Amino acid sequence: MPVFALSDDFVFPPAHLATEQGLLAIGGDLRPERLLKAYQNGIFPWYSECDPILWWSPDPRMVLYPDQFIISRSLKRIIRQRKFSYSIDQKFVDVITQCAKTRISNGQGTWITGEMLEAYITLYKLGYGHSVEVFHDGRLAGGLYGVSLGGCFFGESMFSLVSNASKVALAHLCNFLLKHSFHMIDCQMHTTHLEKLGAFDISRNHFMKQLKQSMQKTTLVGNWSDIP
Repeated sequence: MPVFALSDDFVFPPAHLATEQGLLAIGGDLRPERLLKAYQNGIFPWYSECDPILWWSPDPRMVLYPDQFIISRSLKRIIRQRKFSYSIDQKFVDVITQCAKTRISNGQGTWITGEMLEAYITLYKLGYGHSVEVFHDGRLAGGLYGVSLGGCFFGESMFSLVSNASKVALAHLCNFLLKHSFHMIDCQMHTTHLEKLGAFDISRNHFMKQLKQSMQKTTLVGNWSDIP
């Protein structure tokens, strides 16, 4: 399959034309209109600092249904003990910045470049980017961020500075999504960590069908801290 070069128009080729590795297109920019169009069509950007912008739609696709999130006994106990406090959409910039820093400090490298930081902070300001923050002894201990459209939350990254903090963040996110009738969390790429928490792979074709249904739901735009 060829890799498509994007023009200035906010148009993407169909996701099923991606290569075997999931790479679909190259180029373009990270303006909000293009990013939102990408997510609506099952596509997301993922690239390194020195690379051009690369757009992906992998097959299979890892998803997590909020009602199938696995809470272990130990995690239930931690939540019950109120070891952590949490909030939503209060520290988006701190969360996305820490996601990048944690990956770098762990020697993993990061796709959260300065350009990506700026783009997702813009989505947050527009009410499409969201974060969950977890605190321990008053300090940010973990969290996650992503993009919300329709009935789908597109997870981007998470971090923990204290053991189990990111799991608590994900549990809080799932509770919020269930309360507001979200259909699924797009986890994008397979990880064993998310698999242990209830996520699993589905075919791209199945994902696209579910995504189309999810896009029929009205998007919950705005700062989620203002939503009961």
